Parts: sequence; C-alpha cells; structure tokens
Amino acid sequence: MTPWSLLVRYLKPYPFQTLGLWLLLVGTIAVQLANPQFIRRFLDAAESGRPLSLLLGAAALFFIFALVEQALGLLSTYLSTNVGWQATNRLREDVALHCLKLDMSFHKRHSPGEMIERIDGDIQGLGNFFSQLALNLLNNLLLLVGVLALLWWEDWRVGGAVSLIALAGLLAVNHIRAVAVPYWQRVQQATAELYGFLEEWLGGTEDIRANGAAPYIMRRLFELLRTLYLTNYRPMLLNIAGLALPILVFGLAYGAVFWLGDLLYRQQQMTIGTVYLLFYYLGLLSGPLWQIVNEVRDLQTAGASIGRVQELLQTRSQILDRGQERLPSGPLAVEFSGVSFAYDPGEMVLHDITFRLEPGEVLGLLGRTGSGKSTLTRLLVRLIDPVEGTVRLGREPGPMLDLRELPLPELRRRVSMVTQEVQLLQGTLRDNLTFFDDSIPQARLQEVVAELGLEAWLARLPAGLNTILGAGGQGLSAGEAQLVALMRVFLQDPGLVILDEASSRLDPLTERLLDRAMARLLHGRTGIIIAHRLETVRRTDKIMILAGGRIEEYGARAALAQDVEARFHALLQL
Repeated sequence: MTPWSLLVRYLKPYPFQTLGLWLLLVGTIAVQLANPQFIRRFLDAAESGRPLSLLLGAAALFFIFALVEQALGLLSTYLSTNVGWQATNRLREDVALHCLKLDMSFHKRHSPGEMIERIDGDIQGLGNFFSQLALNLLNNLLLLVGVLALLWWEDWRVGGAVSLIALAGLLAVNHIRAVAVPYWQRVQQATAELYGFLEEWLGGTEDIRANGAAPYIMRRLFELLRTLYLTNYRPMLLNIAGLALPILVFGLAYGAVFWLGDLLYRQQQMTIGTVYLLFYYLGLLSGPLWQIVNEVRDLQTAGASIGRVQELLQTRSQILDRGQERLPSGPLAVEFSGVSFAYDPGEMVLHDITFRLEPGEVLGLLGRTGSGKSTLTRLLVRLIDPVEGTVRLGREPGPMLDLRELPLPELRRRVSMVTQEVQLLQGTLRDNLTFFDDSIPQARLQEVVAELGLEAWLARLPAGLNTILGAGGQGLSAGEAQLVALMRVFLQDPGLVILDEASSRLDPLTERLLDRAMARLLHGRTGIIIAHRLETVRRTDKIMILAGGRIEEYGARAALAQDVEARFHALLQL
C-alpha cells in the first residue's frame, strides 16, 4: 500500500468534494499558465508601437486573471484541508478500532505511550499528506507538465532541453525519497519508544522519587534521546542532498534558455515578448520544483507512516471472531473441560482445569497471587483462548456453546467483568455509565441507581448523573469508582458476572454500599468472585481454590466449611 492508494481509498466517500477540488485545481493551473500570455502580448504590442488602449487592455486582463488565480487557490486550499482531515479522522478511527480488537499479547508488547505515538503521531503525518501535501504535489506536477507543454509549443528546442533537465531532477528527487523512507521509519519507531518510556516515567513519578531511581531514569532517557539523534542523522543528510538539486537543475535550465533565447532572437525566429515568456515560464517552473524538493521530507514521512500504519492494520488478533451462535437470556451455566493455558510456550499458567457452575450459582475463587485466578476469568471473556480444552456457556434446555462459536460482541454483552482497576473517562458520570451512548434514557439510569440502593450516594454528588469526572476517575474515591463499575454491569444486564473483589481498602460506609450493590447485582445471575478476603465468599454457593494453576479444592461452600479435612475449612479457622 502506498500513500496514494490510501489517499484514493479514504477519498472515495467524498466524491463531490473531490471532483470540486479537481476542477478548482485545473482552473488554478489554467489561469497560471494563461496569465503570462497577456504579458507577452503587452511587450510585443509596446515594441511594435500599438495603441495605448491595447496595452491597457492586456494589463487589465493580467490583473483580473491574477485575482481569479488567488481566489481559486484560496478555495482549493480550504476544500482540500476540509476533505483531507475528514479522511484522516476516518483512518484514525479505523486504526484505533483495529487496535482495540487485538488480543492481550499485542498490548503487552506495546506500551500505551508507544501506541499513542503510532495511532496519533503516524497518522498525523498522513493527515498533512491528505490535507496539504497531496494537493501541493498534484498541483506542482500538473503545473510542471503544463509549463513543459507550453515550452514545447513555443519552441521544441527550448521545450526539449528544459524537459530533459527537469526529468533528471525529478528522478533524482524520487530516488532520494525512496532511499530515505526506511530511515524515517526507524526515526518514527525511536520516537514511539521514547514516548512509551515517558508515559511509564510520568505514571510512576512517586515510586521513582521514593526509591531513588532518578539516576536510572535520566540515564535511560539519555540513551533513548541518543538513539533518536543517531536515527535522524542519515535521513537529514539525504535531505541536505535533496536541497542542492534545485540549484543544479535551475542553473542548467536557465543556462539553456539564455543560450537558446539569445540565439533565436538574433536569428529573428523569436520576439522579445516570447523570450520574456520563456523566462517567465521557467520562473513559474522553479516554484513547483522547489516545493517538490522541500516537500520530499513530508513525502518520506508519509511513506514511513503508511508503512507503520499498514503494519498495524495487518496485525491479526489471535482471538478469532467467527462465531454465529447466540446465548440464551437469563443466568448462564459455565463449563471448563480440560482447560490449560500458557502466556509463553511451555510455561503453563493453568493445568487441566475442569469444573461446572450451574445457572444462578456464585463461585468464590481463592488462591495466592500467581495461582491463575485472573487468567481463568480472562478466558471467560475471551481476552485469551485456552491452548488446550474448551470453555462453554449455555443454559438448559439449549446446548452448551464453545466460546469460540460466539461472536465477540454477543459474548461480551452476556458476560461482564469488573476488575480492581476501574477505567473511568473524562466526562460526566452519565457518560461513564453509558460510554457516551445518548440513546439510553435518563429514566433507565435512575432505575439502575434505585435497584442498587445508591440514591443517597448519588444525591451527595455535586450534580448527580451530570457530575463531571476527571480522567482516571478524578473526583471519586476507589470505592466509588467500583460502584460506577457495578452500575455499568447492571445496566448491561449480563447472564454471567465476574467480580474482582476490592473492598479490602475501602471505608466502612462505601464498603456497605458496595456490598449491597454486589448482592443485588448477583441476584438472578451466575457469578464468579475473585475473593481477597474470606468475608466476601459468604454470599457464594461454591468455592474453588487454585494453587500453581491447578484446582486444589472445589465444592459447595457449606460442605467445605464443615469438612475438617478441607483446605477451605482450615482457611476459615485461620
């Protein structure tokens, strides 16, 4: 894929604007080429002693055409910028949506800072190409062709000499562009790595200061800046070489026109007006070639950007979305059959997990850090897929369905997960509950608040559902952010709810609110709670204890609590 093919693809939705832009472009070039003819007419008329009225008429036409040229240029710039940025925003939307669909392994390899630079920084370079650079290049190339055609029309010897010199210059410029593109890709990658490091640094400022890690940070920053400097060195040298080309090209072109113009004028094969016209057109030709050379770096950047954007778009998620089945309404049964999983080949995190959870049952999931609790829940929303075995959901009398048979939107509509780190966005509380979906009525949100028993809490907020939240949930405590997450899930009405219990660090009042909201949310639904405190599992029906990625114990909570040989019983005694 080239920048030009990408430009055509994203301009297709704007056929009328694109057609209008082409007409303005052609009109502008036609006026630019026609205007010098009036100057030649003026000079030839003055040399031959024509009437003053003829001279004034030629001057007036030149003035009118100059105004028309400026107006057409202004309109084409406005239209190209408007269409170009619309196309750029569509591309940015497509790339961002594609990245959101990629699996966890991709996002673990690429930091948020790097992804910001790749999604925004790389596409910003293409935005300049869409809105300005492409128009300027097309305009300059068409003007170049038009000028050469008129030079051939005036005299084939002048046209041929200038055409050969211009062609050699364009070929040299294109060669420099092709050589420089890989170097600019390395520059963009180095920039992305620098932004990724800055994002991690800024996010961990407190820990860095508290642990005396500032010297390491500064050394790492120096290394990344040095890498960025060294990767910039070679393409900048190529740019300098490109800037020397116009001087050589126009030196040769002006020398050829001077010599041929003088020769033909002395032989009376050319008028003084025509000689002037040749130099005017040559000057008109210098503008496009200089701009093309000056825009080579932007074209190189656009070429490097399209390579990186194409790399992103060609990255395929390991989580394939090909299912066609649908889950029934109501609480769902959960079935794991011989499920094993490894993040890295040969390093199993889960080993032969087999169990069944009936519709409406709540499972308390216990285990030490690293035992595989979070990995098990990620399988249920297909953030990852098992390397062995099958995970199924369903409800009698229908069949149990392999998660890979379900479309991802359908699965994630019927299975909801609340993690300890709740992601809140800058916007109102309503926006964070609905994810900016204005079609959800206010009455439905009020019903959710009432059903979860959160009317008093909502009334304490400055503007209720219209309370503005800062990025990252500024304005709410950690417990209140959990309440917002539970309201989101209740609004979605799933059949399976996965909760990473986080009440251990909450104040008593917020803990009571959260406890009541969780109980209401789990009523009539299947639930899995990753429990960090044993008090949390009092509402569960079954208990599973994981150790080293294996099921150490699984059964009814009441039975395990009474079994003196059970691991769960021992934990309760402690």
